[in-house]
Amino acid sequence: MTKDKKLSITVQGSSITILSRKGKEYISLTDMVRSFEGAGALIEQWLRNKDTIIFLGVWERINNPGFNSLEFEGIKNLAGSNSFFLSAKKWIEATQAQGLIADAGRYGGTYAHKDIAFEFGSWLSPEFKLYLITEFQRLKDDENQRLSLSWNLNRTLSKLNYRIHTDAIKAHIIPKLVSQKQINYAYANEADVLNVALFGQTAREWRDSNPGEEGNMREHATIEQLLVLANIEAMNAEFIRMGLLQSERLKKLNEIAIMQLKSLVANNSLQNLASVS
Repeated sequence: MTKDKKLSITVQGSSITILSRKGKEYISLTDMVRSFEGAGALIEQWLRNKDTIIFLGVWERINNPGFNSLEFEGIKNLAGSNSFFLSAKKWIEATQAQGLIADAGRYGGTYAHKDIAFEFGSWLSPEFKLYLITEFQRLKDDENQRLSLSWNLNRTLSKLNYRIHTDAIKAHIIPKLVSQKQINYAYANEADVLNVALFGQTAREWRDSNPGEEGNMREHATIEQLLVLANIEAMNAEFIRMGLLQSERLKKLNEIAIMQLKSLVANNSLQNLASVS
């Protein structure tokens, strides 16, 4: 199970927590109201508003197939009356909502999916909302840049190891006085050993099953796959020098690729690497 990840941004002097949970990002409404007068009651005041309830209901219907529409209709009909009160926890429990999170404890609070948090920001202050969006986007741009750098680094490692790989093929597999066509075939054939070991298919099979995609399968690889590709290229070069048969090398490389990918995905190692790059 993937652990929650927390980052923070600063908006008009206030530190605001960004929570990543199950592939979605939530912004702390509790942090957002800290610098506003009457902070302790602002979230509940916003939730009393009928327009807020309608907005939350629309978001849930679009994004949450398990949303309880019958309970929502009852809440919507009561919203706006003087006696109406709604907390984030009550909303979540009644409707099975996913757009809000109410975490208890010292480091808890009320969080909202970014779409909802931006709407809450408009209610608090249009100026605050604009600064919030700007800082949130800056955070995402920084994350994307780090991921891009990691991807390019592993792509470069893969290319460097490919030179070691082709030198081993030239020295131990390609016989003397053969045609350029035969040489090209030998290189392609060994490249497909790596492709099958890591991706489970040859370059031709990938092209046949992805006719609309540009480039090759390696250009569509994940960071983890590129790192493993760089590793098994170097290993295959050594296996070639050791005189192992191609079938033996393929089996060993496939086992290594599976083991390394499981380790990388389980430990989320590259994401941690990207965060400190």
